[in-house]
Amino acid sequence: MPKIKTHKGTAKVVGKNGKIGHPGTRHNTGKKNTASNRAGRKASRLSKSDAKRLKNVQY
Repeated sequence: MPKIKTHKGTAKVVGKNGKIGHPGTRHNTGKKNTASNRAGRKASRLSKSDAKRLKNVQY
């Protein structure tokens, strides 16, 4: 049986420990205000509904 490939789109947002990053913090941050850049650095936990939805996706 072949290995299951990692879904790269999900892997860029969700970490191994269930922490999820915020969208809009990858590039073009110079034009965004400081408060939103600072808030984007903080990760949050993956919600139970998202965990159910992403259960079959490898990340």
